[in-house]
Amino acid sequence: MKQLRIVYKPLGVVGLITPWNGPFVLVMNQAAQAILAGNAVVAKGSEVTPYSARLAEDIFRQAGLPDGVLQVLLGDGETGAAIVRGGVDKVSFTGSVATGKKVAVACAEQLIPVSLELGGNDAMIVCADADLDRAADGAWVGSCMNTGHYCCGTERIYVVKEVYDEFLQKVLEKGKGLRQGSEHGWNEDVGAVFWDRQMAIIEAHVEDARAKGANILMGGKRNPDLPGLYYEPTVITEVDNSMDIMLLETFGPILCIQKVDTEEEALRLANDSEFGLNGNVWTQDKDKGYRLAAAIDTGACSVNDMAVSYGIPAAPFGGKKNSGLGQVNGKKGLRGYTHEMPIVIDRFGGKMQNGYPYSADSAEGMKKLMNFLWVKTPLGRWMS
Repeated sequence: MKQLRIVYKPLGVVGLITPWNGPFVLVMNQAAQAILAGNAVVAKGSEVTPYSARLAEDIFRQAGLPDGVLQVLLGDGETGAAIVRGGVDKVSFTGSVATGKKVAVACAEQLIPVSLELGGNDAMIVCADADLDRAADGAWVGSCMNTGHYCCGTERIYVVKEVYDEFLQKVLEKGKGLRQGSEHGWNEDVGAVFWDRQMAIIEAHVEDARAKGANILMGGKRNPDLPGLYYEPTVITEVDNSMDIMLLETFGPILCIQKVDTEEEALRLANDSEFGLNGNVWTQDKDKGYRLAAAIDTGACSVNDMAVSYGIPAAPFGGKKNSGLGQVNGKKGLRGYTHEMPIVIDRFGGKMQNGYPYSADSAEGMKKLMNFLWVKTPLGRWMS
């Protein structure tokens, strides 16, 4: 009989590359996991927000982390490419699909593990029995948190026809009270778009939808009363999958609402996407909510809440399809920064079972052992 032990050995040095929309928390969270697993980390934040990543390094150092265990580099894509090709033992990348695929190829060529979080186009399903006030609030928060610069942000909302008009009315009413502008201070609801490149994408997606027949019921333009990159909270209906705004990641404060006949149609449309990062389902029947959530082809899903799995430490986080590869967070994410090494120890000693020279007696002994394991072990009973 044998004893099996699993040793979780650090990989060595982890290369960490993070984007501009969560420049502090994404470095802090993933670096903490890699370091807890026993690794050193070389990290690069976005060149647009370089000192947010540096802040994480400063906090770790002040907490007593030895020098060199976490090193944050300042630089652009060339610096990120140098990290990937620089002899690290794993890469954890958060960013665009195009760049993520290049990182995946580079890691495959070196035969090193990689985790990729590449954004999303998350779906929200509103059932006929949903609490519509809560769902309308969830639609606004899910779509506009961090000005929509949230990889798990709600970008497609499917509402069954029985409650579509009422839900839309509640969304429009709640939208009237949203506050924009620095004069509101901490009470501001929807802030400015982070940079001009993202503003250009938001505007292009809205104009494409408008040109293809969508209705802009609220917003749909820059806020004319505010200086800087403020885009008005926006509600769009009559949308479909011919429009970029329903197919691509818009990353802005926009609610795209589509009427559907049934929950089954909503589920089909939710899955008709090249992305699969997160999603949410709204119903007062929690069993039904669970079934629908489980049927969405996505990395995680919430019932009666916006996407919140990233904020739950025990929940593994990662995407499917073009939303990425691998997971962070949770037990699986932490162990993903290690090599799981099995060590098998003989328990009782004595003669080697089925050792040389072979004989009919030893073969019969092995047969009896296998029959015993087949009958007595959980695996054997399950396979039977």
